Amino acid sequence: MSELNQTQIDASQESFTRPLQADPAQLAVVQDKAAALLAELEKAPGGDVVGTIITNALKLLRDNTNRGDVKLINSAFAELRYALKVFAPYRDVHKISVFGSARTGPDAPDYIAAVEFGKKMAAAGWMVTTGAGGGIMAAAHGGAGRDPSFGLAIRLPFEQQTNAHIEGDDKLVNFKYFFTRKLMFVRTSSAIACFPGGFGTMDEGFEVLTLVQTGKSAPVPLILIDHPGGGFWEAWQKHVTEHLLKRKLISKSDLNLYLITDSVDAAVAECVRFYKNYHSIRYVRDELVIRIKKAPNAEQLEFIKKNFHDINMSGDFTVSAALKAESDETALADLPRLVFNFNRRDAGRLRELINYLNDEVSA
Repeated sequence: MSELNQTQIDASQESFTRPLQADPAQLAVVQDKAAALLAELEKAPGGDVVGTIITNALKLLRDNTNRGDVKLINSAFAELRYALKVFAPYRDVHKISVFGSARTGPDAPDYIAAVEFGKKMAAAGWMVTTGAGGGIMAAAHGGAGRDPSFGLAIRLPFEQQTNAHIEGDDKLVNFKYFFTRKLMFVRTSSAIACFPGGFGTMDEGFEVLTLVQTGKSAPVPLILIDHPGGGFWEAWQKHVTEHLLKRKLISKSDLNLYLITDSVDAAVAECVRFYKNYHSIRYVRDELVIRIKKAPNAEQLEFIKKNFHDINMSGDFTVSAALKAESDETALADLPRLVFNFNRRDAGRLRELINYLNDEVSA
């Protein structure tokens, strides 16, 4: 069921013709009392942002919003709040989201590969997140084990049953909406792995590619994993190159945004390699700030200036300490930065730069 259809079904349970219609006098009283609350919130850490949430919620009354829409917003907010609470104790641990068919049987080569992949990612210190169902999801959880596993389940009328490896675990979250579930997959993932699967797997893989390509998500490794000798993703790649690349619907550098492999070891290595030197990114006004563990030396910085000038809009590449605007992230204060005015378009080239920082600068 599409996200739109699910939304329509939920909203239809409350008439679109029945707005809240708050009494102006009553609304004025509420706003006065809210103002006092917001003033107190300003004194608490993060209270200004929470206050903005409250302000926007109160505007639903002012806007005569339909009751069904308000209930939808509330349900989505509640799902996100709870999911963030579940993930909070593990925010500093790398997590990989694993997608693949729920219909893959335990004897299938893809299932066996997913078990091995989950086991080796856990051994590397990562946690493994899946949709909590059967098939590839159960395989990855089974390989990783219960302790390093997260489950983001969706309520479906068929197929989706929670696998035994995550059932009853505190790290299992059940979602009503696909869009809130997808947000948590992307928000909490340090890497994405896709095994062969159907529409859902294609949807998740293309969504991550789109988000990274358009700069709406931070760069992450995206690995398309086949069993040894399998041709599922190679056939997919043929379609991408012959129909998307040849028609110039994507750029050649976009092919750098993912890795296709039939080796579990290569897939694990790709995830670990990505964070060898690279830590994270952040925009400060027009500047892209790449936090790294080791700064490039003078020679390496000159190489970057020469070979990646095409993605720099103005100014120069500079090595910097934490910027003043980053003062709210004290845990990252000691990391050096590579700062430049990224064109926000060539995500594939940005990935090449990150690869250079990992492979050459960290050596």
